[in-house]
Amino acid sequence: MKKIIAGVDIGNSSTEVAIAQLDGGYANFLSQHLVKTTGIKGTTDNVKGICVAIQEAAKKASIPLADIELVRLNDAVPVIGDLAMDLISETIITESSMIGHNPDTPGGAGMGIGITVLLDQLSTLEDKEQDYIVVIPKEMDYEWAAYQINKAEQNGITITGAIVQKDDGVLIHNRLTKKIPIVDEVSLIDKVPLGKLAAVEVALQGYVIRTLSNPYGLSTVFELDPDQTKQIALVAKALVGNRSAVVIRTPQGELVERKIEAGRIIMQGVNRQESDVSINDGAESIMATYEKIGALQDVRGETGTNVGGMFNGLRHDLAQLTGQPAQEIMISDFLAVDAVIPTSISGAIAGELSMESGVALASMVKTDKVPIQKVASLLEEQLGIPVEIGGIEADMAIRGALTTPGTRKPIVILDMGGGSTDAALMNEAGKITSIHLAGAGDMVTMLINSELALENKELAEKIKKNPLGKVLSLFHMQLEDGTILFSKTPFPPHTFGKVLIREENELTPLPNTLSMEKVRDIRRSAKRRVFVTNSLRALKRVIPTGNLKHLSFVVMLGGSALDFEIPQMITEELGKYGIVAGFANIRGSEGPRNAVATGLILSSVGKEVAQ
Repeated sequence: MKKIIAGVDIGNSSTEVAIAQLDGGYANFLSQHLVKTTGIKGTTDNVKGICVAIQEAAKKASIPLADIELVRLNDAVPVIGDLAMDLISETIITESSMIGHNPDTPGGAGMGIGITVLLDQLSTLEDKEQDYIVVIPKEMDYEWAAYQINKAEQNGITITGAIVQKDDGVLIHNRLTKKIPIVDEVSLIDKVPLGKLAAVEVALQGYVIRTLSNPYGLSTVFELDPDQTKQIALVAKALVGNRSAVVIRTPQGELVERKIEAGRIIMQGVNRQESDVSINDGAESIMATYEKIGALQDVRGETGTNVGGMFNGLRHDLAQLTGQPAQEIMISDFLAVDAVIPTSISGAIAGELSMESGVALASMVKTDKVPIQKVASLLEEQLGIPVEIGGIEADMAIRGALTTPGTRKPIVILDMGGGSTDAALMNEAGKITSIHLAGAGDMVTMLINSELALENKELAEKIKKNPLGKVLSLFHMQLEDGTILFSKTPFPPHTFGKVLIREENELTPLPNTLSMEKVRDIRRSAKRRVFVTNSLRALKRVIPTGNLKHLSFVVMLGGSALDFEIPQMITEELGKYGIVAGFANIRGSEGPRNAVATGLILSSVGKEVAQ
């Protein structure tokens, strides 16, 4: 009996569909379609894009949607590619002081805003219209502190929060008649400027602060203008994921420059063994530490640093998407790459930038409760067609890859997408070993965007995907490899003398400050740092011996295998190990695309090769 089914591959960047008619044990492919993924991979936002892709594929196959009897989805684990990546460097703050945040046991909960005042000065205060944040040095006993605060309140003085040097936050809070948020364990209490506007925020247990970790929250509290908000955003970022925080506003120039450290990465392996490494040690040292720890269980960043804020932000982004508690979400893999970061020069009068070294991180987050089942249920409801979850993505990809003419088992595939790089090996017996790693096309775009100081992700994406040229006259252009291209029609006037991105039907000029050599070097360097590094990392993990010289053939798949440079770079690198590498031609017609969607259909009939 003939049956029509659809295979759907939800990727980080694109969603691919294949439709086939099953006749006994054979699959006759009717059509395929590709759309941009809607939402974060593996979340219910994907349904909109899937519906469009299936409808378009059905039109191409000239069949009604109702004729499709089954839809098979890949087991799409939520991976935040773009949100998981961040540039980590030391940041100079001159507009505010950030201290004593995130002790183990802060007191109370809520938000307090007021002028900083020492505890022993409470009795001298006369302004009952003003709110105050009380500063309590270690010499002050907790009972005495609570007594003084309660007495001041009785005298009409409004106290909205407290900053405490000792670990007394809960003890003081328990003795207060009017409850306030208290941040304790502030060791350098003598550095707290007095008579300045301050904000104290403490979240309930199990929650994180919301106002002081939000640049617009800080802007509201301190009445900042847009330029000041941009500057204070770096403070907010470092506070993401903390349970408590103190931010004190100081006039420009009054506070000595303070650095929010890049911080340390703490990796947890099996049996709770931990290793940590400083971001400042560079990507090579970070990845070497990662290799030593073996099977990674989770990663966190040092509290109150840029890297700590990044990892905490990542967890909370995914927690909001999946409805799962942030503490249950684990980071299963990350890739560190050395990067050059444009940084504002302190005291600059014309927005000058200095290019400083830093580390770019791509992180992959997995949840225990994979929400792909929610995607399947919602899709089934909207289409009125039964939906089931297929196998692991890399396993499906290898089945699809075997439809490439000239391939057979044993086979090794390298699937290079937008957010992740996957590798899988199928031995002669059909057993599959696979790995799913963070870092792919999105990370390359981020590096290009940062290192060229573009502040334009779309432009960075275009640079990644296309070669360059420079118009020298009305009718000729110099290409990036030095050759000259002649045109039958004159080039547009706005392109003269500029470095251009050469798309198929469009020429996009780049800013005058960028030379063709610089853009090309950064583009190629970014691709090598991400794709060559990750390809070797992935392949070593799927080979039983871990030795690349034991491999003979590698088949490249995915959107990044269509790139005009990446496959050649990987082929060249793998050639050093005697490996023959090339990109796939799925079903003899689709190139490196549609492997997973094809594999989902073939696995449903128990076949490894399309008929």
